[in-house]
Amino acid sequence: QVQLVESGGGLVQAGGFLRLSCAASGRTFSQYSMGWFRQAPGKEREFVAAISRSGGTRLYIDSMKGRFTISRDNGKNTVYLEMNSLEPQDTAVYYCAASQSIVPARTLHVYDYWGQGTQVTVSS
Repeated sequence: QVQLVESGGGLVQAGGFLRLSCAASGRTFSQYSMGWFRQAPGKEREFVAAISRSGGTRLYIDSMKGRFTISRDNGKNTVYLEMNSLEPQDTAVYYCAASQSIVPARTLHVYDYWGQGTQVTVSS
């Protein structure tokens, strides 16, 4: 079992910056590739970014590439999502997830464990 707890969400103005954190406990963090997803009201949960076990491979949804950066610190059992130049359409609940997949993935069903999410609201 892996427990995931997100933090760092909040209210920010358009153009602003937020850094989300996801702390993991339980089994060895470095055995999991990690992902960030988000879900806006009335919409399906969508992929944001993913990172491999070592951090050497990172995936992003194209529309966020360059604005968002995923990273991890295996010594601290934490994965991060840095979000720059935030836009109102980035408003959503952001979830981190852990997968036993060797490679990072964009699809929800690959992920075995999920956090409860953290709200990000971007005002115009």
